[in-house]
Amino acid sequence: MTEASVLFETRGAVALVTLNRPQALNSFTRQMHHELWVALDRIEGDKAIRALVITGAGRGFCAGADLAEFDFTAGPQLVERADPGPLIEQAFNPTVRKLQGLRVPTIAAVNGVAAGAGASLAMTCDLAVAASNASFIQAFSKIGLVPDAGGSWFLVKRLGLARALGCAMLGDKLTAKDAKEQGMIWDVAAEGEDCVDAALKLAQRLAVMPTKALVATRKLLRDAASNTLDAQLDVERATQSALGKTHDYLEGVTAFLEKRPAQFKGE
Repeated sequence: MTEASVLFETRGAVALVTLNRPQALNSFTRQMHHELWVALDRIEGDKAIRALVITGAGRGFCAGADLAEFDFTAGPQLVERADPGPLIEQAFNPTVRKLQGLRVPTIAAVNGVAAGAGASLAMTCDLAVAASNASFIQAFSKIGLVPDAGGSWFLVKRLGLARALGCAMLGDKLTAKDAKEQGMIWDVAAEGEDCVDAALKLAQRLAVMPTKALVATRKLLRDAASNTLDAQLDVERATQSALGKTHDYLEGVTAFLEKRPAQFKGE
């Protein structure tokens, strides 16, 4: 049997998902997208899971799309067969949307190179922790394309327009240290520390926090730049009101008043 291209395991309340095509630096095939969706659907359906860590097998995190998915064979309809649009619409865009809408906080453990859509995947997650020797490359300009899988949106959000343009147009490698300093990722694992272990520790912290509030915070902050202040104030009020009906809000306030640790359930 062919080995699964996406591995799934749980570490307590944390799901660990591993992209598993190390021989191809975990570049995405259509099958790999489908297996990742199965893992994400499993997380959606299992309320015991309260956080996700996604990483890559071997020496790379993800090298973007596997170019073998395109048909560059010389002959009729070459342009149509090599068109990246259908793969983006049918595979990468659904992956981004599923990750962005997941019911739990998400962390990328970037264990090696994250290139093209692989860098987008890391930025799609709420937080990213990179190995000290990891790197990020916007490889699109080198093959006549533009950042995809949300890359053009995430780069501006994370880096600002000037640095986003530099990354996207020049296609230079960004070290993990520079990625942290410029705001692309949350943190870099200490020298010699496994970034997956570091990400799991962070996920375990998030997994005992009020999950619905964390995910609502993600949405508020993501949407803030496109809202006016008046609109954001209204969204904050509506979100607080909705969260005010949850178990974790009532537990959190009660625990504070009783001077004891809160026992959040993610509900």
